[in-house]
Amino acid sequence: MPVFVDTNVLVYARDASEPGRQPQALAWIEHLWRTRTGRLSFQVLQEYYATTTRRLRPGLHPEQARADVRDLLAWRPVPTGAEVLEAGWRVEDRFGLSCWDGLIVAAARIAGCEYLLTEDLQHGSDLDGLRVIDPFQVTPDALSS
Repeated sequence: MPVFVDTNVLVYARDASEPGRQPQALAWIEHLWRTRTGRLSFQVLQEYYATTTRRLRPGLHPEQARADVRDLLAWRPVPTGAEVLEAGWRVEDRFGLSCWDGLIVAAARIAGCEYLLTEDLQHGSDLDGLRVIDPFQVTPDALSS
């Protein structure tokens, strides 16, 4: 089952200043590569690039961040177009989420995901069939149960 990955998980995997979260983020990403179940959107890729090159200390060199983004293109990113925008607004209105989180949820649904891996929403929430998983509360083995 495809798992949609929010930006924060990818960033923590590169953030050495977060020794408590980095190994967990890496374990999730490794699992998703191995099982070929990782999905994301171009919004996530854009946020990842901006965060890792401008906010992390030390940040990634732009070429390293670009190489990461190029690799993640294998996860079939959902383009942010009219369909995602309209669906994101519906999600925003229905669940009271921010516009950015609404776009993430909409893209995850469009990608056919059952799970959304993020720390930004409440773990265990069911957003009309999309289950929120906080990657820092459970391991990838949780998907097997």
